[in-house]
Amino acid sequence: MSILEQIKKANDIKKVRKRDYDVLATEIREFLIDRVSTSGGHLASNLGAVELTIALHLAMDFPKDKLIFDVGHQSYTHKLLTGRKDDFDNLRAYGGMSGFPKREESDCDAFDTGHSSTSISAAMGYAVARDLRGGHEQIAAVIGDGSLTGGMAYEAINSLAQLKTGCVIVLNDNEMSIEKNVGGLSKYLTSLRVGETYNDLKSGVEKSLLSTRTGSKLAHTLKRSKDTIKQLFVPGMFFEELGITYVGPIDGHDIHIMVQTFQKAFRLNKPIIIHVKTKKGYGYPLAERHPDYFHGVAPFDKQTGKLLCEKKTSSYTDIFARHMVTLGERYDNMTAITAAMSVGTGLNRFAKAFPNRFFDVGIAEQHAVTFAAGQAAAGMIPVVAIYSSFLQRAYDQILHDVCLQGLHVIFAIDRAGLVGQDGETHQGIYDGSYLTHMPGMTVMAPKNRYELLAMMDYAMTLDGPVAIRYPRGDAYKGYQSIQTPIVKDKSEVLMFGSRVAIFACGNMVEEGEKLVSMLKDKQIFPTFVNVRFLSSVDYELLHETAKSCSVIVTMEENISVGGYGERIDKVIMEDVQLRKLNLVHIDASIKDGKVSHGTPGELRKLLSLDADTVFHKIMTNIKES
Repeated sequence: MSILEQIKKANDIKKVRKRDYDVLATEIREFLIDRVSTSGGHLASNLGAVELTIALHLAMDFPKDKLIFDVGHQSYTHKLLTGRKDDFDNLRAYGGMSGFPKREESDCDAFDTGHSSTSISAAMGYAVARDLRGGHEQIAAVIGDGSLTGGMAYEAINSLAQLKTGCVIVLNDNEMSIEKNVGGLSKYLTSLRVGETYNDLKSGVEKSLLSTRTGSKLAHTLKRSKDTIKQLFVPGMFFEELGITYVGPIDGHDIHIMVQTFQKAFRLNKPIIIHVKTKKGYGYPLAERHPDYFHGVAPFDKQTGKLLCEKKTSSYTDIFARHMVTLGERYDNMTAITAAMSVGTGLNRFAKAFPNRFFDVGIAEQHAVTFAAGQAAAGMIPVVAIYSSFLQRAYDQILHDVCLQGLHVIFAIDRAGLVGQDGETHQGIYDGSYLTHMPGMTVMAPKNRYELLAMMDYAMTLDGPVAIRYPRGDAYKGYQSIQTPIVKDKSEVLMFGSRVAIFACGNMVEEGEKLVSMLKDKQIFPTFVNVRFLSSVDYELLHETAKSCSVIVTMEENISVGGYGERIDKVIMEDVQLRKLNLVHIDASIKDGKVSHGTPGELRKLLSLDADTVFHKIMTNIKES
């Protein structure tokens, strides 16, 4: 029996002999590579944190002690060591185990995470609650160097230094986040990586000074104050000056050293930052060479690394990326901004073509938006490309710094709608609501790949803030022959009919097409509308449609509250003429604001957004009428 198979529950790792720690690490890596190659998931980040997680489990007692992973995409080893090995058969599948920590999944998961830079704040909350209760549990947070580019982490560090409560912060330094780290903080950590540890440096400096008569006198003076020598020579003083003990860098793949360090740190019962150096993708050569490719990967061949299902068509991201270069050639005052996702948003193409007009600000969405606002105020046209689930972190900046000033900032919102297997923290189902109530914001959603290009062109001609939301995955090709010019606040009619009117938002046009086909089979020929503008209702078209259609259907991959369907409801209720018609409105939107992991198809079915479910609702209403 392998060592990994002997771990059935939390703390079983403490039964493993010290000489077998490295064997266990190897077995875990082999297991993760095997399972992720089948199911897909976050691989490189997990491979890099195997020994680190083992060491923390050896130094902590679960579930009494609390371990919080920043982002959480590196928590697979933690799940294995807490008895969830068999659950990996359904990793990220609907109804199966999440790819992130989930409190409802295990009492060993202290905090639900999915976005970056939150772990220190959460760990502090746990530590303060422990102190107030008079408890004795150990609290630790694991945060990557990429997450330290997020300002929230520094707000927490500043507060931690003030409270001085016992909390261990493990800085998992692999020089990566989703992509290669950028900015001053990355350079600062580099200086720590290449420097000596404090004790070695102190010894070497003293030896050099003692070799001369003058130096000897200086050495004795310095020896009376080790803080002085640290201030002179150790970059870690950034943390030390805040009152937080800094330890490291130490080898993040040496279990024995880390266990000793963690145990001593917990005994000190004060704020400590332990700087651990790891390698993303460690132990799997393909992932070590291409950590960004294996960050979040679909099922792949373990020998070659090639995806088992190579995509056969361009994604919306591909379409956006190529057209950004075209627009960059057309507008010399256009810039592109992203937050540590240049490859994910496709802006790496723009960066290569126009390096002086491309800005990756790191995991700092708030800064990205206000940075764009400043550029817009100065006459530039910035395009901010960020995933939907991450853009919400900059809500205040969008409202306060962009919309209230009416600045021409274009938001390219990738991964809008249901993104699938990453689960609740990554679903892009909220931006359609929170953006559309902001003053002056124009929100659009393309029906297909061709309309995305047209909307990008149109967005460049506007004066105020504008957002274009598009989904993850292959770009829809349907209705290519219907490409009417984009007119402010006007929807596009794809088909005129009677009895039923379908208003589909963005990528739901594809699902709407299936619905139209099903209705035609029943000799019902509906009016089919591509909404285009989510931030407004085409009143004229709605009135015209209501003359011949008694059932109005709205379809959107967005929460119901604040969504397009709610806008239609409001118009029908407040408009005297429409209210008299006794229209039936079927609102196919997301009623529950929390959506679990699963494939987009499974989730549409679960949420009653699929064509089949909507069809049955329509037929029920037609029969009743």
